Amino acid sequence: MIPEDPQSPPGAAGDRESTTFLIVDDDRVLRERLARAFRDRGHDVETAAGLADAAEVAARFRPRRAVVDLRMPDGSGLELVRTLRALDDAIEIVVLTGYGSIATAIEAIRLGATYYLHKPADAEDILTAFSRGAAPPLVSGEVEHPTPSLARAEWEHINRVLADCGGNVSAAARRLGLHRRSLQRKLQKYPPSQ
Repeated sequence: MIPEDPQSPPGAAGDRESTTFLIVDDDRVLRERLARAFRDRGHDVETAAGLADAAEVAARFRPRRAVVDLRMPDGSGLELVRTLRALDDAIEIVVLTGYGSIATAIEAIRLGATYYLHKPADAEDILTAFSRGAAPPLVSGEVEHPTPSLARAEWEHINRVLADCGGNVSAAARRLGLHRRSLQRKLQKYPPSQ
């Protein structure tokens, strides 16, 4: 273990010290690549392919940090964030997604995630996200946010309703007044740029 440098900023030492990681992603190649990268940096790593497996591993392994994919075949990563925080309130969690929206990012942070990161992300991106999540928020003046396009606003609304329905596509489709297949087609598309 590398000793903590008194000159390093808060949170930076945690990236160099050996810690325990749980990586949860249904993509086996990504999951194993990240696990290998963290092990090469001296961390102890366990992996899981889905929600049930992850909850079981977390209860046994007690990781300090978790990297959780948002979408998995057996449910939403947001459910897993809730489960992991119930097991250990001090766990740090980075949520990864290829289908990000502001609504799901806000929901992930509200549930206790440390940071929300878009795929593709490598080990360095994830370690940086953990450091950013541990840092105090930046104080800034007025920030001008661009007005989203209509397509982007629709995407955000759909994802917010889907999050409110716990990832249940049928329930979200009913709330939105859409046919379930139409909603599934919309969800398969990449989010529109601003």
